[in-house]
Amino acid sequence: VQLQASGGGMVQPGGSLRLSCTASGSTLDYYTIGWFRQAPGKEREGVSGISRSGDRTYYLDSVKGRFTISRDKAGNLVYLQMNNLKPEDTAVYYCAAGHPSWFTFQDEYDYWGQGTLVTVSS
Repeated sequence: VQLQASGGGMVQPGGSLRLSCTASGSTLDYYTIGWFRQAPGKEREGVSGISRSGDRTYYLDSVKGRFTISRDKAGNLVYLQMNNLKPEDTAVYYCAAGHPSWFTFQDEYDYWGQGTLVTVSS
C-alpha cells in the first residue's frame, strides 16, 4: 500500500486548506487513518485520526474546532479540512494507515505517505 498526501501549500493566517490522503494498492476503508505533522526542529505529532468505520475520531487539542477529518463514501480518500489556520500549524503533514491501538501511536501504523508542506504565514 502506497499512501500519498496532497493539498498542502502556503496560506495566510485565518485561511483554509484541505489535505487529502489517497492510497494505491488498497482502499483506505480497511485502515485507521492518522494525520501527523512535523514542524522544523520539533518531533512529529499526531494531529487527527479516524477509525475504519468513521465513527471515532481524534483531534489534537490545539486543532479542535478548526480541523475536521472525514472519509469519502467510496473509501478511497481521507480528508483533513483545516480552517482558521495559524502560523503554528506550519509543518509537513503526513497521513498514515494501519491498525493502531490509539490514533497517536505512530509506531503502530503500517504505511506512511511522503508528506505535504503546509505553510501559514502573512
